[in-house]
This record gives sequence, structure tokens and C-alpha cells, in this order.
Amino acid sequence: MRIWALAWPIILSNITVPLLGLVDTAVVGHLPDSRYLAGVTLGAMLFSFLYWGFGFLRMGTTGLVAQAMGRANDTDVRNLLGQSLIMAMVIGVLLILFASPLISLGLWLLDGSDVATHLAREYAQIRLWSAPAVLANYAILGWFLGQQNSRVTLMILLLTNSVNITLDIWFVMGLGMTSNGVAWASVIADYTAFAFGGYLVLRQLATLKGTFLRERLLALAAYTALFHVNANLFVRTLGLLFVMAFFTAQGARQGDTILAANAVLLQFIMLTSYALDGFAHAAESLVGRAYGRKDWREFALTVRAAARFSFWTAGTAACLFAVGGNGLVAMLTGLEEVRITAAQYLPWMVVMPLIAVWSYLLDGIFIGTTGVREMRNSIFIGLAAYLPAWWLTQGLGNHGLWLSFMLFTLVRSAVLIHYYHRHYHRRYQLNRWR
Repeated sequence: MRIWALAWPIILSNITVPLLGLVDTAVVGHLPDSRYLAGVTLGAMLFSFLYWGFGFLRMGTTGLVAQAMGRANDTDVRNLLGQSLIMAMVIGVLLILFASPLISLGLWLLDGSDVATHLAREYAQIRLWSAPAVLANYAILGWFLGQQNSRVTLMILLLTNSVNITLDIWFVMGLGMTSNGVAWASVIADYTAFAFGGYLVLRQLATLKGTFLRERLLALAAYTALFHVNANLFVRTLGLLFVMAFFTAQGARQGDTILAANAVLLQFIMLTSYALDGFAHAAESLVGRAYGRKDWREFALTVRAAARFSFWTAGTAACLFAVGGNGLVAMLTGLEEVRITAAQYLPWMVVMPLIAVWSYLLDGIFIGTTGVREMRNSIFIGLAAYLPAWWLTQGLGNHGLWLSFMLFTLVRSAVLIHYYHRHYHRRYQLNRWR
């Protein structure tokens, strides 16, 4: 039940993310000109990719802190927070300093219309001021999760999104602002969350022993472990971004209807990820603590419990998509042509959770043990199967694209399972007989 106690706040906080997107869309979508909605959509997409790329600040911090907790080393727990926050602030400031070329490159890659691109640029130039706060929040969330405190994640995200939604409505509908109002709402919400997170951090530090060590915070050599973990996670994330960008681009080549249908179906994957991520994040913390203690019995029990929760969740999602897939598509789009097209590819959505569940779960286990090279390798071995499969199945149209995407997911899961058995399964099996 410890898995569930850690997972449910994460699952609930994940659900608030699309809610914010819906409110942004609804507020800007009621402005008299559709170009504002296009600009916000383009700008928000740019920041989704940009900030997702720095998600290693959350993942890397969680694994290292969980292991420090397993060793009962409060000094390490403190200094990992300090190091992660310093790294987040440095990256955030660099993003602001190099804002212009970064925004130009991102908008060029997204290739929107001239009007939408102009508004997206204005939106992005405002949003980028929140980079230090957003990245620091990643570090804070990872730090608390490493200490098995997932409720902080829920509290911070609920505050962020509540402030954001309230300011969205006030700035746009009350003050008559446009896409710039949505951007400023996000900036203020991010810094509000950072201030609240800082308050929670100070409360938690008061309960920890140990001290901050100057040589751990200011000496570059002291960041070796954090750099190693985060560099591999960053490369791994770039690989995932390439997979998603390539999938979207190849769908777009088949026409607007296929592009729209794939976008709808990708929401099925997102819905599944909200639940599976909760159990994966819980596994990160619990597995990391067991790994830090070298307690292989606790390690095995945690893995088995997380696997059971994850498998039943994936099975439920597959059944839900098989029975109610068409109804869910109808909720997501009112365009009949897109509905009919999406229905042709629904069987892939039934299969996807049963294949992807293992990569979600094992990502959590490898983050907890900081086995980040294995995570990185799984992405690129999967890519080695994905691209040739896409090339060979182009004659199947969009079915070929989904088939290659499934193969990527299957290979990635298989590689992680192989690494898991090689590195961890044998250890706790051997320790059972001692």
C-alpha cells in the first residue's frame, strides 16, 4: 500500500496539467481573433519541449536523494538539494540570456504561420522569464519525491495551476489582455509556486540533521555524480523528443486529417501515462531507498508491488480503450472525418498500454538506482529498430507509422527488462538464500 500512498497524489497532480491547457484554450479561444489562440498554442508547444528537455533536474535529484535517504545520510540529502537548485538557477539564467536565438530556432522548427509565429514569439519572450523558477521547482519536486513525500507535488501543482487559471481569466477577460496575458499568468504562477516550494523546503530542512557543506556546493568536482546522472537523462530525453517529433512530422506528410487523428490518439497515450507515471515515480523513491540500504528484500517487494499496480492499470486502460475508444474520440473532437479516421487506428491504442507499461515501470526503477546509462541506451536501441521499421512499412501508410512506433516501445521495454535482470534481479535472488 506504500506504493499507492505515494502514487495517488502524483496521479491526481498529473490530471491538473491538461486542465490548465483546457482553460488556456478556452480563455484565448473566446477572443475575437483566432490568431491569438494559434500564437498561444505554438508558444506553449515550444515551452513543453524546452522544459521537458530539462526534466532531468527532477528525475536525477529523486534517485540520488532516495539513495541518500537509504544510507540515512541527511548531509547528502541537504547538499543534493543545494546542488540541484544551483544547477537549475544557472541553466535558467542561461536560457534567459540566450532567449532570442533559442526562441527563433524553436519557432523555425515548429514552422507556424507568420502571424501565429509573431504572437508566439511575444508569448515566449515573456514566458522565458520564468525559466529559473520552473527549473528550481523541478529540483524541489525531485527532492521531496526522493524523501517519499509525493503530497508536496500535489500541493505545488495545485497552487501553480490555480493561480495560473485565476490570472488567465482576470488578465484576458477582466483586463482585456490577449496572448501576453496568458504568458504573464504563467510567469507569476511559476514564481508563486517557487516561493511556496521554498517555504516547504525550509520546513523540511528543519527536520534534517547534517549541514550544507561549502565544498559540496561551490566546487565543480563535487557535482560529478549529478552531472553524470543528468547528462545521460538529458540525452535520453532528446532521443524521446526526436521520436515524438519524427512521428508527428511523418503523420503530417500524410495530410491534415491523419495529423489530427494521430494527435487525438496520442491523447490516449497521455491519459495512460498520467496513471502509470504515478506508480513509476513511487517506485523511484522506494527502490532508491532500498538500493541505498542494499536491502534487496525491500527492493524486490517494491518492484513486485509496483509491477502489480502498473500491470492492472495498463490492463484497465486497454479494456477501456477497446470498449469505449470511439466514445473517447468523440469527446476529443467534433470533426466527423477525424473521428472516422481515428477509429481505424484504435486497435493500436488497445495494444499500447500493455507494451508501454514495462518501460514506464522500469524507467522508475532505473531512476531510483541512477541506472541512467541503461535508460539512455534503451532509447537509442529502440530508435535503431524504429527508423528501419518505418522505412520498410511506408506502404502501409499510417498503420506502418503506428507499427514502427509500437516496435520502438516494445524494443525499449525489452532492453530495459534485459538490463534489469542482468543488474538487479540476480542480486536479490542470490540474497534470498543467504
